[in-house]
Amino acid sequence: MGYKVAVVGATGNVGRAMLDILAERQFPADEVIAVASRRSLGTECSYGDKTLKVKALEQVDFSDVDICLMSAGSGPSKEWSPKIAAAGAVVIDNSSYWRYDSDVPLIVPEVNADAIVGFRKRGIIANPNCSTAQLVVALKPLHDKFGIKRVVVSTYQSVSGAGKDAMDELFSQTKAVFTVGEIVNKTFPKRIAFNVIPHIDVFMEDGYTKEEWKMMVETKKILDPKIKLVATCVRVPVFIGHSESVNVEFEQPVTVDEAHKILRNAPGCLVIDKHEPGGYVTPYEAAGEDATYISRVREDTTVENGLAMWIVSDNLRKGAALNAVQIAEVLINRGLIQAKKQAA
Repeated sequence: MGYKVAVVGATGNVGRAMLDILAERQFPADEVIAVASRRSLGTECSYGDKTLKVKALEQVDFSDVDICLMSAGSGPSKEWSPKIAAAGAVVIDNSSYWRYDSDVPLIVPEVNADAIVGFRKRGIIANPNCSTAQLVVALKPLHDKFGIKRVVVSTYQSVSGAGKDAMDELFSQTKAVFTVGEIVNKTFPKRIAFNVIPHIDVFMEDGYTKEEWKMMVETKKILDPKIKLVATCVRVPVFIGHSESVNVEFEQPVTVDEAHKILRNAPGCLVIDKHEPGGYVTPYEAAGEDATYISRVREDTTVENGLAMWIVSDNLRKGAALNAVQIAEVLINRGLIQAKKQAA
């Protein structure tokens, strides 16, 4: 018998992607339920060739749910993830709330799947920030071989990372530019159409934004606490797909050819790196794909053992929904959970 899976936040960008990916990957679920806030009660969501009616979070009995994919934001997750875990479901949480809890594993399956066993402490597993997920997928195989000392990353993050309202705002502002209409800023502090905004999440006392802080802290937790990382996170007028310009300083000497070979054999990575116009990946090509793409790999001659590279991925998939489903697959494939109906 298969598993019973709940997707909480099913009407959002990531929730819908979770349902799509569960179906695409033929996840071994006998039943999938779509869950959201009370205002979405009765809304319809697609799951493969099926249509699911959304249930209100407060009305769901999670005692017979095996896995809960949680994508409802930090507030609901703070309140509900422990309750759902206490009912016996393993919660895979996409919000930032549980990522920094020492009793909650922060997992990217291609990078640190072994750490998943720590989920038993709270019954919760955290998904990393979307910009962190693709970064560590590309850094992990290089770190294993050459040892990373320091990372400098500048992100080019799509508006879908800020939700559906942000995507609507880019669309409406772009339309207004061409029709000489009024440009209204609601989601973003400045106009996003034909512009870039070097500000994601709230500002902290040291001048960095929380998004930049997240990348630093999460990379250390997932990959290696000794790695030094500095980030500048920028919102760009792209609907789907985060891009990153990354400079890495290593402990050991490294060549471009060696990096290419290692990355081509690494799980989740796809190298497309030709020294010609179009010989690289942009977020447009990455949208809808599962891979983390690496392009523009070259020597960084400003440090002793350095590389520069360009990393692109679909933030709704690998940055969120796909990673969550992959975590669920690890739980099952490693025999860490059993379906309750089967166990009974």
